[in-house]
Amino acid sequence: MSRPTAIRIFIADDHPIVRQGLRRIVEADAGLVISGEAGDAAALFDALRVTATDVVLLDVSMPGGLFLETLRDLRARHPAIRVLVLSVHPEDQWAVRALRAGASGYLTKDHSPDQLLEAIRRVYRGGKYVSPTLAEQLAKHLDGGGQRAPHELLSDREFEVMRRLGSGLTVSQIASELAISVKTVSTYRTRILEKMAMTTNADLVRYASRYGLIA
Repeated sequence: MSRPTAIRIFIADDHPIVRQGLRRIVEADAGLVISGEAGDAAALFDALRVTATDVVLLDVSMPGGLFLETLRDLRARHPAIRVLVLSVHPEDQWAVRALRAGASGYLTKDHSPDQLLEAIRRVYRGGKYVSPTLAEQLAKHLDGGGQRAPHELLSDREFEVMRRLGSGLTVSQIASELAISVKTVSTYRTRILEKMAMTTNADLVRYASRYGLIA
């Protein structure tokens, strides 16, 4: 009788200690195997060109590109690979956007190893992994019920710019980081302030801090 094929897991996180911890959890399960690791988006894509992988554990804050754009690019280049997003951010800040961008699941890093292993298996089988709290939130998004927080009204790019404004970056710094013009960032800033009914960057800093939108 042939032995079942192990699920191949790729870890994409910029913190070596986190990668080491995830590796230990995965390698302790006989049904899982590590296919590779990467600390930034470029290394992730380079590795996946030559590395057979079933599930990518993708950190929200990994450097090398905007998270949602990295996720969409990953799904476009490797549609057969499932993506389980891992994050220190609360589910209500990133999860819905991540699932819409192609993730198969979203798990905050305060969950137990057993929950991580359950999530890996579920997404590998083609399912979605969400917590009961997130499931309720998704239901509200589908039926249009419930009051939405101001930042949920932003587009994905506006959300990325808002987080950077909320962390105290200047328009010029954001333009350099996102490789877009200062004028474009200023336009985003105007839209963000209007949609969120705010007037200054200080308002955004206070809001981002209150909602845990910055690391």
